[in-house]
Amino acid sequence: MISSIKSHPPHNKTVLLRVDFNISLNKKHQIADDFRIQRTLPTIKKLLKDHNKIIILAHLGRPKGVDPKFSLKPVREKLQSYLPNYHVVLYDSTEKIRNHEWKKNDILMLENLRFFPGEQAKDPEFAQELASLAKVYINDAFGNCHRSDTSMVGIVKLLPSYAGLLLVQEIVMLDYVMRHPQHPVLAIMGGAKVSTKIDLLSKLMEIADTLLVGGGLANTFFAAEGYPIGSSFYERDEKTHAQKLLHLSETNKTELVLPTDVIIGSINDPDGDDLVVKPSEIARGEKRAILDIGPETQAEWGNRIAQAKTIIWNGPVGYTEHPSFARGTDFIYYSITQNTHAVSVVGGGETLAAISKKEYLDHITHISTGGGAMLEYIEKGTLPGVEALISSRY
Repeated sequence: MISSIKSHPPHNKTVLLRVDFNISLNKKHQIADDFRIQRTLPTIKKLLKDHNKIIILAHLGRPKGVDPKFSLKPVREKLQSYLPNYHVVLYDSTEKIRNHEWKKNDILMLENLRFFPGEQAKDPEFAQELASLAKVYINDAFGNCHRSDTSMVGIVKLLPSYAGLLLVQEIVMLDYVMRHPQHPVLAIMGGAKVSTKIDLLSKLMEIADTLLVGGGLANTFFAAEGYPIGSSFYERDEKTHAQKLLHLSETNKTELVLPTDVIIGSINDPDGDDLVVKPSEIARGEKRAILDIGPETQAEWGNRIAQAKTIIWNGPVGYTEHPSFARGTDFIYYSITQNTHAVSVVGGGETLAAISKKEYLDHITHISTGGGAMLEYIEKGTLPGVEALISSRY
C-alpha cells in the first residue's frame, strides 16, 4: 500500500512536491488548459495548512536542453493567480533554492526539470541534489508516473516519501473500474494508433462487456475487414493485430463495436463537401478521409452509454481540431454526463482538450490527469512512480 499525506501528513517540514504541470500550450506557447494545475491545488493547500514549506518540481513539454519556450514562467503566474495570498518564486537552479531566505508565505518552484540533463538520465547525483533541498518528498504527479525519471523514482530512495491527494484519488478510481466495476462495463477507445494500444485493448476485453472503437483507431479495423477507407489514416502494419482482436472479441465475453456510419471529408478543406456513409460504401480511390462517427453510430452508442454502469473513455472519435468533426466526440461526452447512475472515468490529453471547456464536467465521476499513465495503469495494474513509492523503505 502507498503511504499518503492523508494518513501521514507532514507538519512544519520542507517538502519536495512533484506535480504534473505538463499542461497544454497553444501555438504561442501560452497556457491553453490549466486543468492539471487546478487538480493539484488540494494537495498544495493541505501542505500549506499544515505549515510546510513547499518546493515544487515539474516538467513541461519535451525541450532539448534549456529552451525559453518551455519555461515554467506562465505556469508560475497561473499558480500564483490561484494562490493570491502566497508568493510563488521560480528559480532556475537548485543552488538558488538552497540559498533562498524563506518568508512566511513563500512557495518555491524549480524551473522545468527537463532543462536538467540528470532528470531523464536516472542520475543518482541529480536525485541527491534534489533531495538535499528538503526533508520530505511527495509525489502528486500521476500523469508522469509511467516514466522512470529521476524525480519520479530516485528521490524516494533518499527521503521519507508519500503520495499526494490527487495521486491517491487516481489510483483508487482506476483500481475500482479495473477490479470491482459494476456491470455492464463499457469502454470507449478513440485516438489514432492501434500500435500503442494493442495490449491495452486486449486488457479491456478482459474487463469490459462492450468496447466501442472510434477515431483513427477504428480505421485500422475497417482496413482489417477489407473496407477501402479512402485517404483515411490507418496503420497498415497493424492490420493483423486488429484482425486478432476482432477474432478475440468473438471468443471473449467482450463485444467489440465499430462505427456503423462515418463522416468523410477533407482536413485541408474542413468546411468543404463532407458526406455520411457506411464504412463498406466508401469508394475505392476516395480522396476524402474518415473524420468522425456518423449520426446512426451516435444513436447506437448513446443507447449503450445510457445502459452502462461503469464507463471508461479515452480518446476522441473524430478530428476534434475542427468543430465540423467534433460532433461525435461531443455527443459521447454529453451522453456520459447524462448517465447519472454510472461510474465514469475519462482521461487522455486529447480527450481533456476536447472537453475541458464544456459544461457538466462535474457529472463525470473522475477525470484523470493522466493520458499514457492512465492507459498503462489499466493495462499493467501499476506504474514505475507508484512502485517506487510502494517499495520505499526509507
